[in-house]
Amino acid sequence: MSTAVRVSAAVVVLLLVLVALAWGFQRRLIYLPFGVPDVPAAAVFAGGEDITLRTVDGLELTAWWAPATGPPRYTTVLVAPGNAGSRALRVPLAQALAAEGFDVLLVEYRGYGGNPGSPSEEGLAADVRAAYRYLVEGRGVDPAELVLLGESLGGAVLTRLAAERPVGGLVLRSPFTSLADVGAHVYPFLPVRALLWDRFPLREHLRSVRVPVAVVAGGADEVVPVEQSRAVAAAAGAFYVELPGARHNDPALVSGPAVVEAVVEVSTR
Repeated sequence: MSTAVRVSAAVVVLLLVLVALAWGFQRRLIYLPFGVPDVPAAAVFAGGEDITLRTVDGLELTAWWAPATGPPRYTTVLVAPGNAGSRALRVPLAQALAAEGFDVLLVEYRGYGGNPGSPSEEGLAADVRAAYRYLVEGRGVDPAELVLLGESLGGAVLTRLAAERPVGGLVLRSPFTSLADVGAHVYPFLPVRALLWDRFPLREHLRSVRVPVAVVAGGADEVVPVEQSRAVAAAAGAFYVELPGARHNDPALVSGPAVVEAVVEVSTR
């Protein structure tokens, strides 16, 4: 066997191993949960509450309720996070929204923040449906006064919810067109579209959304290509704000004025 043949065979074997690993461990690469926050909601928010959300598949998930601290707008914001961390990392966002007069529910997915279960596309969809039921049926929130705010992966989760349930508005922070599109960008050497179990086709679900949409993106986002966020905004006819030089987890994108202003924008249309 020639050296060239041996090298080619080694490359093929390596690629097969990478494909097998990517297929078998993909959810560990996608979902990066942190553990239990070490403080209750009441220690973080004035009037805050630890909330239990009950999913249709029998899980009990802890979330945080943060009531408005500024002049009330009588609008509730349901916040769905991205793929990493826990609700503790979204405290600055919830505080900024509460100061602007919004009531806020910080969702914590299954497998995150000490919650039971393992995350998946269908699991996260069930989690935000449980949050929606809690707000509408448990707290009597008028769906027309409910704004959904999804961060990155959470944008895909909440776009699906907005396509299924009546809401007042949808804000997407650093959204992708689909998880498959992001995966193909990050791993161009792998057949990502054929391997993915969880696809999160945000732009596809967006076709069924009939409420005001706002998109906030970072011009230097290193996780979700800003071109994808622009494409989402164009497909939705959205109010669009792009922060030049902002990266995916910069404070300006996580909890800055542009995000709060986007919520105000869709809530007043």
